Parts: sequence; structure tokens; C-alpha cells
Amino acid sequence: MPLLGFLFETPVCLVDEFREGNSSPGAGHLPFYRACQARMPHGKRIGAYRADSASYQAELLNALEADGVRWAITADQDAAVKGLIQRLPEEAWQEPVPGCGYEVAETVHTMNKSTHAFRLIVKRERRRQPDLLDQPGYIYHAVASNWPIELKTAHAVLDWHNQRGQAEHVHKELKAGFGLERMPCGDVWAHAVFFRLGVLAYNLFIGFKRLACPTAWAAHTIATVRWRLIQVAGRIVRHAGQIVLRLAVDAATLGRFRGIRQHCWALREVT
Repeated sequence: MPLLGFLFETPVCLVDEFREGNSSPGAGHLPFYRACQARMPHGKRIGAYRADSASYQAELLNALEADGVRWAITADQDAAVKGLIQRLPEEAWQEPVPGCGYEVAETVHTMNKSTHAFRLIVKRERRRQPDLLDQPGYIYHAVASNWPIELKTAHAVLDWHNQRGQAEHVHKELKAGFGLERMPCGDVWAHAVFFRLGVLAYNLFIGFKRLACPTAWAAHTIATVRWRLIQVAGRIVRHAGQIVLRLAVDAATLGRFRGIRQHCWALREVT
């Protein structure tokens, strides 16, 4: 069960931690955050942090506050959070967009060991299918955040927090594109090494796309780049005492290949 931290803008994987299947999802999030800080590019810092409920921990929230990081984390719906939700007045619930099918309200909350109070933003949606007791009700989703209300409304915080779901595209790329969908054996340490190699290959691929390939290729998956760059039909022939590679591509594509090759040589000279 790996724990991954991604830099949203790139998206490079800063830290990967391969864990045993019986490890608690909430274990070690503060050290993991510190490890991500240490891996940031020179002169850069983590300015914003978003995560699922496994990161809803007072010690992590305190560290984020101390570092001046804006954050939004899915809140555990424990007894305290459920009590706050039940006490929200009916007039507090508002549809962000008329007819959107859900309502949003917010209040202020704190944890026993947290040093700062924070916003608790709650989204509710009417249950479309009754439960076993045939009782109608609402489905609730709560997000804790320290974004100032003058910078982000409650609905804007939810939208920003939901962007964490884009990490699923990276997960898919790691699994389907780099062969991490299945582990090779039954040894957890061997799995950790295998997974680390896959993450390193993924990061190298991100660097290759951003530093050597055309700008339009930044969103390409490894499968697309294989198809457009590697899996190109060609033939090696001898002509006039020289060995020549003939590619079945047009002039524009050949120029693109030359540009990628030149960028790779330039990177070689820099390193």
C-alpha cells in the first residue's frame, strides 16, 4: 500500500513510501510531509497542501500552520464533527449554483490538540436511494481548511480540494504505463524496490517530456510517447559506404525527432 506525494504543477512524485498492507492509512503523515519538504526544488517551498482524511491529524495541521501552508483536508466525521453538522441551522445551507443538486454550509472547528481553529466546510446531498429502514436523509462530506474566506469561498475551497482527484491520473500512469499494477513476488521489501524503480522511471519520463520534447507533449502518457516516438517504422541500410537509418515519417516529424535529439544532447552537456 504505497503513500505518494506529488508536486501538482509538474507532476513529479516527490516522495514514495511503500508500506505493508496492514499498515494504518493515517500513520506517519507528518514525517512524510517533512520528507516532501526536503525534496522540493532549490528555492521552492510547499505553499498548499490537500489530502484525504488520513491526513486529518492535529500534529500535521499544526505543522502546516507553523509553515504558513494553505491546506484543505477531508475531515473525519467523528462525534464532534457530526454534532457540528447537526447543529447547523437550516438557513445556513445554500446551493452554490441554483439547481446544482447539493448544498454547502460552513462553521468553525478545532481539534483537541490543534493550535488553531479552522473552517469546517460541509456539503450535503439528499440521499437518492433510501437506506434499509426506508428513511430519507442526506449524505455529508466535510472538509477542514485554513483558506481565508476572503480568498476562497466555501464552494471554491471544495473545488480546490476536489482537484486532489487528479492524482488518480498519475496512479493510472504508474500502474498501466510503468507496470506497477502487479507486484513481482511475495516479498514486501522486493516490492518496495520494484515500486521505487517504477517511480524513478516515471519521474525521468516527466523530466524528458518537459525538457526535451515539444511543449504540446507535456500531457502525453508514456503509451502515447512510445507510439509517437519509439514505435516508428524504420530500416537500417548501407548506402555509399555509410549506415543510414530510414524512417517512415514526414519531414515535420523528422524535424521534431531532431529537435528532441538536440535537446537531449544539450542536457548531456549541462550535466
